[in-house]
Amino acid sequence: MFNKASKKVKPVIARNTKELAKVMGLDPADAVEWELRYSLTRKIIETAESNHLTVTQIAKAAKTSRARVTNILKGDSQGISIDVLLRILGATGQTIKISYTRAA
Repeated sequence: MFNKASKKVKPVIARNTKELAKVMGLDPADAVEWELRYSLTRKIIETAESNHLTVTQIAKAAKTSRARVTNILKGDSQGISIDVLLRILGATGQTIKISYTRAA
């Protein structure tokens, strides 16, 4: 049961990863990593689907486990290093172009 005298919780709205990191009291660098990780994961999923690549094909080409590839294709790349994501992206036939912008 809820206590009527308890305080109401005010929802927090974060419009992007930088705001989310700030609200959570995390370093802005965490937001940059989240954005990179999300972008790599989405591109791997898109490329695998459009080229009809199997988990086994990707895992073999990237020299990684099928379990890792399966998790990534489900959108879960937590616990998987950025270098492995890059290797898997390369195994799907993609290259990457990096650009830098000054943080606000």
